Amino acid sequence: MHLARGKIRLGTRNRPEQTRAAILDAALQEFAHEGVSGARIDAIARAARVNKALLYYYFKDKESLYGAVIDRVFGQLSERISAALARDLPLREKYLAYVGAHFDYVAGNPMLPRIFMREWMRSGRSASPHLRRIVEQYLRPTFQKISALLAQGAAAGEFRAVDPVHFIPSTVAMIVFYFASTPVMAVLAAGDPLAPERIAQRRAAVLEYVSDILFVPRPAAGEGSTQ
Repeated sequence: MHLARGKIRLGTRNRPEQTRAAILDAALQEFAHEGVSGARIDAIARAARVNKALLYYYFKDKESLYGAVIDRVFGQLSERISAALARDLPLREKYLAYVGAHFDYVAGNPMLPRIFMREWMRSGRSASPHLRRIVEQYLRPTFQKISALLAQGAAAGEFRAVDPVHFIPSTVAMIVFYFASTPVMAVLAAGDPLAPERIAQRRAAVLEYVSDILFVPRPAAGEGSTQ
């Protein structure tokens, strides 16, 4: 059966953006579940509905495909965080906007914590070809922006003076660990930990915890007034 003229299948070189995106989507799932060493190109190609030859047209080998997945994940996350930090908001609202943007991105991509954790563990066992690039291109600029916001808030008397080297990873851990531990959460508490209402509850809890730890309490109405 011949294709109608002008009708193009996904698995061709004529739709490079769509084909590349489909391969990266499939690769994210495979790498998250199996890691780099256990991931199979055949499975990725099958899930993306392309043949292996076409996959190798876009990515020369499995390591370069994994690197592209890593860049996509951290690049998109950095963009979301930067957009939140660029908003013209009061300091407290801006920090919560950052936390909310980070949480929402991970909640919308619950496989990401597995990618994060696998990359960190892989880097500990051997020299990852991607770790330094991830840090320099994505993590360090984000860390510097959030550190500057924390310093600004402390100088204004809105935030407690915290060490960003400890506070920022702690904030990230509150966001990421919940999604990394969903199999455990499903046993600890009845119900689906990824159900919308559970995710909304977790989001509210994270924002509350961050507020309680970071923000300097404001005097109650009338407190400190003189007679």
